Amino acid sequence: MTHALIVIDVQNDFCPGGALAVPGGDEIVAPINAIMDEFDAVILTQDWHPAGHSSFASSHAGKNPFDATEMPYGPQVLWPDHCVQDTHGAMFHPNLRTDADLIIRKGFRPTIDSYSAFFENDKTTPTGLEGYLNTRGIRKLTIVGLATDFCVHFSAVDAARLGFEVTVRLDVCRAIDLDGSLATAEAAMRDAGVTLS
Repeated sequence: MTHALIVIDVQNDFCPGGALAVPGGDEIVAPINAIMDEFDAVILTQDWHPAGHSSFASSHAGKNPFDATEMPYGPQVLWPDHCVQDTHGAMFHPNLRTDADLIIRKGFRPTIDSYSAFFENDKTTPTGLEGYLNTRGIRKLTIVGLATDFCVHFSAVDAARLGFEVTVRLDVCRAIDLDGSLATAEAAMRDAGVTLS
């Protein structure tokens, strides 16, 4: 067991019609399903926010979605309410295969957001994914999903920093591209030693 596919946040709220829709987010569902059987393990991540999460613009008086604010752990983009636990928006896209080895839920702590599959946004609180992969002897990762410039980016950089061999399949990702965030994310991933294919 050496090579895992990590599928980031392919959830209804990140697909067309969702609260934080990524353009073309649903276009990657069939390609992800098609490649799952090529890997020794498949891990899905799921954004899983409590209502009133601190990353929601609605939790901050006078703030709008996509404004930035300072949190105790650093700068934070404020988002529309999305992927609230046990809502339709938080569920995986209905056509996505969910016969995975592991599902990692993130962003469930009310006062801290979590882009990465490995750490909360404080960059120190672990999700448990690193330990799982190490226990399975998995050192090689391919990352796909939503959105390229946020959760895929942060997951890939953290994985590389932890010593994993990381490839991001850009053809099986889609981006929000907020004020040039896609180009910034791609440069950061390359700088971290991530292979973009």
